[in-house]
Amino acid sequence: MSQTTPRRRIDLAGALLTTLSLICALLWFFPIYWAIITSLRFDQDTITQFSLIPNNPTLSGYIFDFENSKLLTWYMNSTIVSVSITVIAVMVAACTGYAISQLSFPGRTALWWTILASFMVPVSALIVNHFIIIAGIGFLNSYLGIILPMLLTPVTVIVYKQFFDGLPREFREAAVMDGATEFQLLFRVFLPMNWGITTALAIITFIGAWNAFLWPFLAAQDETMMTVTVGITAVQDAFGVAYGRLLSGAVLAGLPVALAYLLFQRRVTQAITLSAGIKG
Repeated sequence: MSQTTPRRRIDLAGALLTTLSLICALLWFFPIYWAIITSLRFDQDTITQFSLIPNNPTLSGYIFDFENSKLLTWYMNSTIVSVSITVIAVMVAACTGYAISQLSFPGRTALWWTILASFMVPVSALIVNHFIIIAGIGFLNSYLGIILPMLLTPVTVIVYKQFFDGLPREFREAAVMDGATEFQLLFRVFLPMNWGITTALAIITFIGAWNAFLWPFLAAQDETMMTVTVGITAVQDAFGVAYGRLLSGAVLAGLPVALAYLLFQRRVTQAITLSAGIKG
């Protein structure tokens, strides 16, 4: 009896935690499910019907969005912006993390503490400065104007720096004895050892860039330069209370990110864990 009682308590606790997790998951997923089924209804049915399954499912909202908005242009803009931010931010972070970890130069400590202190400044507090600078150099309503301020990803630098700190010094010393330059050390020795972390950080950076709204909303003043997250707000203004069309646009906007998460779930989870560990 003394052995079975603790097991029963553990099983009961596990069952309660599992049930609570399922309830939380359902509560989290319900708005997404409701958006999907609403996007499959006619506009008049979204007001008159209240059911968990659409009676007459239709793709008219999706067809209308493609035919009456610049959705494909917004997709292209989001792809260009997100891919550019991902490639540039990850490469710059890798070089910065390597330099702080492996090189000795004046201002190294000050640079490192500046990057750490950047967590204390919310991104929204920098929006006004970003807008003034980008407007001053004439980059508003351009890809560069959207991309440049979004390249600030200090957590990526910190993750790389900590990873490079953990590598044995013998790898660097052996490569230096063979005549390797610093760039060769980074791209042929250090980075190949952490392609998993690089992939995880690239995916999470891409998702963050794709979902960004505030800065692209301010920087893209022309409809042809809007990203998809900004473009669907223009659809909302044009369509009024056409909930089916609005939510079909929202579903289309979030679909690439959802697919990326489903395909690379382990990498995304790894990147979130790394980021949470750094911030904690």
